[in-house]
Amino acid sequence: MKHQIISRTTLMAAALLTAAAMPAQTPSQRQWTLRECADYAVAHNISIRQQRNQCSQQAVQLHPAKHRRLPDLYASASESFSFGRGLTMENTYADRNTSSTSLALSASVPLFTGFEIPNTVKLRQLNLEAATQELEKARNDIRMQVAQAYVQILYNMEIADVAQRQVTIDSMQVARLQSFVDHGKASIAQLSQQQATLGQALSTATQAAGNVRLALLDLSQLLELPSPDGFQIVRPATTAIAAIPASPEVVFAEAVALKPEVQAEQLRLHASDRSIRIAQAGYYPTLSLNGGLQTNYYKTSGLAADGFGKQLKNNFAQYIGISLSIPIFNRFTTRNSVRMARLDRDNQALQLDLVKKRLYKEIQQVYYNAVAAQAKYESSLLACQSGSEAFTLTRAKYENGKATVTEFNEAKSQLLKAESDLVQARYEYLYQTALLDFYRGKPLQF
Repeated sequence: MKHQIISRTTLMAAALLTAAAMPAQTPSQRQWTLRECADYAVAHNISIRQQRNQCSQQAVQLHPAKHRRLPDLYASASESFSFGRGLTMENTYADRNTSSTSLALSASVPLFTGFEIPNTVKLRQLNLEAATQELEKARNDIRMQVAQAYVQILYNMEIADVAQRQVTIDSMQVARLQSFVDHGKASIAQLSQQQATLGQALSTATQAAGNVRLALLDLSQLLELPSPDGFQIVRPATTAIAAIPASPEVVFAEAVALKPEVQAEQLRLHASDRSIRIAQAGYYPTLSLNGGLQTNYYKTSGLAADGFGKQLKNNFAQYIGISLSIPIFNRFTTRNSVRMARLDRDNQALQLDLVKKRLYKEIQQVYYNAVAAQAKYESSLLACQSGSEAFTLTRAKYENGKATVTEFNEAKSQLLKAESDLVQARYEYLYQTALLDFYRGKPLQF
């Protein structure tokens, strides 16, 4: 009777664990696909929002560069008073108080600036395009992080399923041995041993279920969700694995023309060429068109003067002119600016080469990881098939009394380990091949 109570309690715990291991599904809950997770993370990630603001800053800097050909227009007004003694027309000194009012409107239009203006406009455009590519790189980085977290959840779910199958098998064996004990066909020691095995399986399943919840938490935090409560993902029925390309060079040839980090550095290189031309503008003369309107009013105490409005009319004047400035010597400032711009250009070329080499190394690593994962997956598949056949034979022998409990548990453990290894290998293979496709410009999907 005691053993019956123990057995029933254990089976009930196994059933409860099974329910807890499975994600709760209600009609009101939303299940997220990989694409939905990626899109949501891209829209709400703080780093991406900061990068988006940097793009806006570059766009703002472009506007004044485009408008530099427009005239500068200034209005000015001044009022002054003077007090004290001064020389008069009669060659005597007397106290004089004077007041003066001036009004002016001036404009200046650049006619030639040594090609500095068009080069500055192009520089700002290239910087904006580079910032846009860097924004896309930030988005891709988040998509890769989301995909990795998503795959981790799927992997943990598979492991939880394997652990739950172990609980189911051990529970059935406990019930079977309990029946044998009741009919005197098995010893209490054998039942206790199997119950201990079930307890270990329950502990493993509990840990596996906890790993699923932790993986869901990691993804929800990556998505910047306010709370992980009720967060679930779509578990695809099948996870097709793409074929591995012929070589990493094939992937690199496609990636180098598509990856935003490469495009951004190429744009920065073109921008550095424009910076050299902007610095060289200091060697050229500058030409500008100037014009303006001005008038004034003057009043001296003790002397008759026309009225304010009449003086403003009579003193009204206009002017227009052309200003030419020719650089002769500026303490080698322009020469040094050109040298610095060329050094910056050399550094940017090195940076572009560095980014390409870094990309190639990343692709190489992912490629050979995929090759290794493929080999591991194929070997794990064979091992799992062999383990399944061995467990089926051992189980049949055990049920016919030709195998011991120890032999049965060893065959079961080998099968479950093979299944776990197969799950790990399959998802590693899936993730690495998906990354290769992502480098080739394809969306991340499972």
